[in-house]
Amino acid sequence: MKSKHIPRATIQRLAVYLQVLEALNDEEIEVVSSEALARACDVNPSQIRKDLAYFGEFGVRGVGYYVAKLIQSIKVSLGTDRIWRTALIGVGNLGRSLLRYKGFPKRGFQVVAAFDCDPFKIGETIAGLEVMCPRRMKENVKDMRIEIGIITTPTDRAQRAANYLVESDIHCILNFSAARIHVPDHVFVEYVDFFHHLYALTFKLNTSAVQRFESFSKN
Repeated sequence: MKSKHIPRATIQRLAVYLQVLEALNDEEIEVVSSEALARACDVNPSQIRKDLAYFGEFGVRGVGYYVAKLIQSIKVSLGTDRIWRTALIGVGNLGRSLLRYKGFPKRGFQVVAAFDCDPFKIGETIAGLEVMCPRRMKENVKDMRIEIGIITTPTDRAQRAANYLVESDIHCILNFSAARIHVPDHVFVEYVDFFHHLYALTFKLNTSAVQRFESFSKN
């Protein structure tokens, strides 16, 4: 890595590049030009070159990028060239869907434990995992080498779930609940809220409708 100060947007685009490159690799495409990769990722070639330059020198002038090699380089940069062991808290509909999702290992993650405070769910087996009480989390995290926690609880239980993770010495949390959780400074939290994307879409639709109306009014 050539720089320690990397914009968040660059990290997000790297994930897109990786997804596109893996699709190309599945099609047994060995080399891709910067122009073709840029079109597939919906960015311009200079943006790809700028993003990759944070991590090193990639590509061959006049040839392009070797797909398999670039996939591996991006995985190393993102830290997904290994498997990250993960625990999920909240075995509702969303939690169950994530536990049954088969794409985690391919992306570098493996859910190895599931927790829920509902006594009717504790002891149930989902996708090969026995649902455990969160009170048992601390004793299991170290033995199971868990490094990341995923919260899929209802909003009013998210902070308690976060507390269990922090007390179990988990430093990375992915929060699917609508609650904003409070954690110590050394704990990293990412939020997943699909409404943010829906709001972006409605804003674009609304703006487009206003522009069409103003254009029609002028005519």
